[in-house]
Amino acid sequence: MDKVKETLNKVPLSGYIVLVIAIAIFSGLFANAGHGLNIFDFDTLNGKFGTMKSAKATFSGQGGSGARDGFLFAFGLAPGVMLAMGLIEVVEHYGGLKAAQKLMTPILRPILGIPGICGIALVSSLQSTDAGAGMTRQLHLEKQITDNELLIFSAFQFTAGGLITNYLSSGSALFGFLTVPISIPLAVLFVMKIFGANMMRAYVKIFCKEAA
Repeated sequence: MDKVKETLNKVPLSGYIVLVIAIAIFSGLFANAGHGLNIFDFDTLNGKFGTMKSAKATFSGQGGSGARDGFLFAFGLAPGVMLAMGLIEVVEHYGGLKAAQKLMTPILRPILGIPGICGIALVSSLQSTDAGAGMTRQLHLEKQITDNELLIFSAFQFTAGGLITNYLSSGSALFGFLTVPISIPLAVLFVMKIFGANMMRAYVKIFCKEAA
């Protein structure tokens, strides 16, 4: 029986390889890489919608409101979530999630109170809130994380969501006024994400009982 469990829990070499590739894709590491290496970037793979007349308008147009505009906005999120889910299925097939569980649990468990299997979703959430949320939901549906771990992980993602993407795009307008290196505000934001998750961690420990 022990040998069977050991065989089931054994992480193949392909698992570690695909884990590294997945982290590279979801982290945005190759976003600005040349020579075709940007195909290993999630946003590049996700692509973008074409514009209509105005260069700033997407397929949903400009000036929309109400339920119809909300529907088109939600519809626009579907490709990114579907791509993320597809990539995660490939990663899981080759043992990447097992590798993440084995390598990242000793790091994520003490810092955030969540298992290492959340590692890829965590990295993804720093670049894309949609992909991170979709992966987290899938982990919860497959009972890879508990209700309390879901709350903690959601708090981490909700605080400064899509940190790297939003910081480098929206925050870039303020870079010229910074008196410190741009890495310092980014580090502060990341620390506060951890702080927010641990506030939720303390809350669920005191007030929330895990379902049997």
